[in-house]
Amino acid sequence: MSEIQTIEQSRELVADSMSAVVLGDKHIQARVNMIQGAIKNIFKKDTHYGVIPGTSKPTLYKPGAEQLLVMFRIAPSEPKTEDLSTGDSIRYRVTRSGVSQIDGRFLGAGVGECSSDEEKYKWRRPVCNEEFEESAPDRKREVWRKSYGKTEKIKQVRTNPSDLANTILKMADKRAMVAMTLSVTGASDAFSQDLEDLPPEYLEQSTPSVSQPARKSAESAVNTPPPTMAAPANATPTGGTPAGIKTISFPQGKRFFAIAKGAGKSDDEIKAYLASINVAKTIEMPVEKYDAACEWAAKKVETVDTATGEIETETPGVGE
Repeated sequence: MSEIQTIEQSRELVADSMSAVVLGDKHIQARVNMIQGAIKNIFKKDTHYGVIPGTSKPTLYKPGAEQLLVMFRIAPSEPKTEDLSTGDSIRYRVTRSGVSQIDGRFLGAGVGECSSDEEKYKWRRPVCNEEFEESAPDRKREVWRKSYGKTEKIKQVRTNPSDLANTILKMADKRAMVAMTLSVTGASDAFSQDLEDLPPEYLEQSTPSVSQPARKSAESAVNTPPPTMAAPANATPTGGTPAGIKTISFPQGKRFFAIAKGAGKSDDEIKAYLASINVAKTIEMPVEKYDAACEWAAKKVETVDTATGEIETETPGVGE
């Protein structure tokens, strides 16, 4: 049976299961087939889902959750919001229920919570050194951060929680929506939600290391081959480009650097990235790595939303 025939047959079984009191093995398998078909044929990496470094399972994003709800004809209820805020913290807990669009039956619920006390919301980089110096002792700090294998100490000041109220509420709702979708559709075996909720430094410490074969297996499951970051086998020890490898032109090197600086990358971050692909200088970059390098360079300062796994671009005054 062809893949298209399998999906069509699964669609019929899923439709039949909408009114079934008890689901049989064929109904459950049909749902799995539908989810896997969506992942392969409809979902786009970094839009509907993503693979968080250090994890072995793709993470479902809100756009992907919305597509699954449409596919299974599930309507999300109005959010039930609890305001748990304090004097110096904005905090919301949201509950989202899912009901059948066929007969209105309650199918399940998910809970999401977000607080301005989370690291990425509580602190931000100061606008200037003067702002840092003039901030009260309990409203500023210096912390170590690790980026591309290099550690550095950065200055931070406290954010104003009230400025983040709407962001916190939306994030709690998004987390609840994804949690409900995973629960109601039974897609937890294909997607994760929890691991990406942890800050990167906690993720590295609390997540078991994932072997390269396991990581490749996880990404191949969603038809997205992992990027090649390892140095080529014939690379020189000093990071120079091996003979016979075509490198980018000088204008291309300037373009890469301009894109990276425009996205807020520091010189140290650029050097660390080049080192990660075994390149000592920009103009030594192999042509085959140029597109991926420009894609990296274009990404603005980002944080991983550890509740939905989504990568979020920071705005001035919010986050680190």
